[in-house]
Amino acid sequence: MSTPIFNSTISAEVPVLPQGAGYGVVVGMGLFFSVLMIGLTAVQSRYTGFSPKTSEEFNSASRSVKPGLIAAGIVSAWTWAATLLQSSAVAYKYGISGPWWYGAGATVQVLLFAQLAAKLKRNAPYAHTWLEIIDARWGKTAHLVFMFFGLATNIIVSSMLILGGSATVTALTGMHTLAACFLIPLGVAIYVVVGGMRATLLCDYTHTSVLFVIIFIFIFTAYATSDKIGSPAAMHRLLTEQAALNPVPGNAHGSYLTIRSKDGLIFGVINVIGNFATVFQDQAYWQRAIASRPATCVKAYLIGGLAWFAIPFMFSTTLGLSAVALRGDPSMRVLSANDVSAGLPASAAAAALLGKGGAAILLVVLFLAVTSATSAELIAVSSILTYDVYKKYFNPKATEEQILKVSHAMVGLFALVMGILGLIFFYIGISMGWLYEFMGVVLGSAVVPIALAISWRKANKWGSIAGAVIGFCFGLIAWLVTTSTKNGGVINVTVGTTGGDDEMLAGNLASIGVGGIVTCVVSYFWPEEFNFDITRAINAPTNSQEHSRSPSIGEDEKKFPADHEVKSVKSSHEEHIRPTEEDELDPAALKKAFKFAARSSVVLLVVMLLVIPLPLFFAQTIFGERGLTAWVVIGIVWTFASAVTVVLYPLWESREALTMISKGVIKDVFSRGSGRFTAPPGTSKA
Repeated sequence: MSTPIFNSTISAEVPVLPQGAGYGVVVGMGLFFSVLMIGLTAVQSRYTGFSPKTSEEFNSASRSVKPGLIAAGIVSAWTWAATLLQSSAVAYKYGISGPWWYGAGATVQVLLFAQLAAKLKRNAPYAHTWLEIIDARWGKTAHLVFMFFGLATNIIVSSMLILGGSATVTALTGMHTLAACFLIPLGVAIYVVVGGMRATLLCDYTHTSVLFVIIFIFIFTAYATSDKIGSPAAMHRLLTEQAALNPVPGNAHGSYLTIRSKDGLIFGVINVIGNFATVFQDQAYWQRAIASRPATCVKAYLIGGLAWFAIPFMFSTTLGLSAVALRGDPSMRVLSANDVSAGLPASAAAAALLGKGGAAILLVVLFLAVTSATSAELIAVSSILTYDVYKKYFNPKATEEQILKVSHAMVGLFALVMGILGLIFFYIGISMGWLYEFMGVVLGSAVVPIALAISWRKANKWGSIAGAVIGFCFGLIAWLVTTSTKNGGVINVTVGTTGGDDEMLAGNLASIGVGGIVTCVVSYFWPEEFNFDITRAINAPTNSQEHSRSPSIGEDEKKFPADHEVKSVKSSHEEHIRPTEEDELDPAALKKAFKFAARSSVVLLVVMLLVIPLPLFFAQTIFGERGLTAWVVIGIVWTFASAVTVVLYPLWESREALTMISKGVIKDVFSRGSGRFTAPPGTSKA
């Protein structure tokens, strides 16, 4: 990497917080949220009729979740340790361009995924995983090939979560990395096993709410109340001074206050490619689309993507830039290149701005980010291992009870695997920052094949498989050849020579480019004529009450209550909304939703990646005091709007359910047992 190396003698300084604080947060908060989520799950089961004792509810929340909660889940699942730590690291290295390229470069994928969410609801409304669609369309070989990419995505994402989380916990408290790696996923696994997908989404909501509160504390401390900075004008002055002392290579006039950053732009390209892979291939995002109500899944992803942008943008514009501005301050830790790669500028700035209090709340917000994303990965991998491994290859006639038991077991298994992976990468010297830029090299080749498999009937099976495999090989070759060429034939397979921007850029571009070209060219010359009725029939309910209407045309599962893979628990509220849900699976309505998603996401992509940054880049604009102030104020307003949409809006849209629960609780208080949910006549609890 092209990071300036500063004196690293203070990198091993005494942690700001005592070791007990690390165990207190990781163990104490982990158990607190586990108890909280277990309690919420019990309330849900008692007063609403949704029970995680069915595999359909456990893995997909009965496909009934409203857009606000899905959006909050998207924000939470996409807020990794890297979201907070790596974004601040690139702000520390490149200045204001880093937060923009990190935020925009990882937002457009979620926005574009809205199109795939609409296609999923249209072409496979009852699928549990995206791999089930691959299998139904292209068979066993394609299923196994793309399962490799799917699980590789989950492994890399999970490793980054544990690496970033454990590195910061260790840096702030001195807690042993071994303990952090295993204790972080432990508490998460408890409530995921108990509550399943709905508990995961509820936890996502609570974590997101606290996350925004803490972000606002840092924002207003740095830009309003701190005696070290205290205003955008003071931030501008300090950044200008630092640029004079340590100019940023490749930035206009060496300034931190410009979008004209060569290395920042390179990072932006790497960021865009790598995050296409981790969104399009991560079951966690497909699972939220599966759990969403059909008519609102597009809305949820557009809201979630735009709301998420504010988190890395303002967090890093605050703490990443503060780490630069306070360089040389007695309270500011001196950061080495390895510290920056590990994502430590944020923790150093938090401690410098707010002392032990700042370090403590950063530890809390990081823990929340890591655990909420961890819960998403646990339930995602559990679904793949249950439906695409166990049920498909070992027990095709698995009963409801067997599926649920395996789902629980897979959550626990992958929690253990996450700890082991984090520890392995830590001891061989792989940092979160290196892994973040490397992920597109190995994962990017499957992005286009997967997207086309779900959305384009002419996509060719063997062209898609070849695209994924050949692109993977070309990505690795380009990465290694560039490394060898630029470093005199020296290839350090951990971080060393392989971690440079040019090396990572070459690998990322070759992987996604070759994979996409091979897939599209073969499909163009040898197109298939696939009938998506095959995928619409995946897990579709059979119709035992009406004559011979095909489930493949997208009829609502509750209209055909005969034999489904899972007998979902039905509530009086569900009975009331049946006609609406039936309309939501109407092909014309879903086609309209797809067109809206396509127009909206493409326009937002053009604005965020081209219209806003490129004119500033080519004009070599350097922000003055007013420019930086406007930049910060716009970010604060965006953050407020994001908080409203993913914190307050879910409460509003759930007002009927909250009222029903409140009435049930009140009834139980005055007459124990009278508040329990009772299924209407003709329905039964699973």
